[in-house]
Amino acid sequence: MKFYKFSDSFIGNSFLWTLQPSRTLLSWILGLWRFLKKGTAITERKRRIAMKGIVSFDMDMTLLNHADYKIPDSAIKALDRLHEHYYIVIATGRDMDAKFSEGLADQVKPDAIIHLNGNKITVGSKLIYEHCMKRELVEELLHFAENKDYAIGMTVGDTDYFINPWCVTRHDMVRWQMSDRKFRDPWKLLDMPVRTLAYIGREPGAKEVEEAFPMLKLPMFSSREGADIIEKDASKAEGLKRLCKVWDIPLEHTIAFGDSMNDYEIVTTAGTGVAMGNAHPQLKAAADYVTDDIAEDGVYKACEALHLFGE
Repeated sequence: MKFYKFSDSFIGNSFLWTLQPSRTLLSWILGLWRFLKKGTAITERKRRIAMKGIVSFDMDMTLLNHADYKIPDSAIKALDRLHEHYYIVIATGRDMDAKFSEGLADQVKPDAIIHLNGNKITVGSKLIYEHCMKRELVEELLHFAENKDYAIGMTVGDTDYFINPWCVTRHDMVRWQMSDRKFRDPWKLLDMPVRTLAYIGREPGAKEVEEAFPMLKLPMFSSREGADIIEKDASKAEGLKRLCKVWDIPLEHTIAFGDSMNDYEIVTTAGTGVAMGNAHPQLKAAADYVTDDIAEDGVYKACEALHLFGE
């Protein structure tokens, strides 16, 4: 008795059927299995080629230049070109919904925002994650900062709630040559949702706070004149991981830009980490790629050098 098989040659997506004497039925089954396996591999390869990646950007001194408080035209151009191939994410220590950040997101047009170092995440207008500090911890921090030469507090809308507000005014006058803040009683923070706090002062004071509160970290800004006060298990990197799950994107398909030490985790966790030329030295040492300063079109140049424009 003879068996017959279909040859495993194809035209388009159809079998070219030719009956011919077969050595065994098993060889036909094996040929079909190889074909299906090959087709699956091709489909997976096409899926990965078509898959969007994620490019995340810190805001201050990565996208937003404090020298003129503007996003450089070259960075806006880079963002416009990236939108075709990537999800664009802002990853910042700011609450981008606050009045102080008004209008910035409209220029970037992000698909998602990691606010407050990962303690709040929004995709479009939808809040997908939020974490607040315990009231007792906020109270202890405010008491600790009393009679110190640094400030601890938070800006809500256009109002500032800081212990030692004179430190904030001093910082503003040195950095901006002006200060028009509306300070209010910082103890009102105990009745507000606090996701992260700000530290205004120099590095030794930040280390003092970290030693007194081992559950916290204070990554210094690139200016080294302040820091975010964050619980240790919170970071922009954790926010990036959450977005990877939302969009079903492997972590290796992500790129992260930053300049300060609150960018350290995300820059070292992303598939490719980019430090600005004006970044903190430790961040530069840890990054996969160091670009030029923000004022020297650093964002656009890095996108070109890393072939992110799909050319």
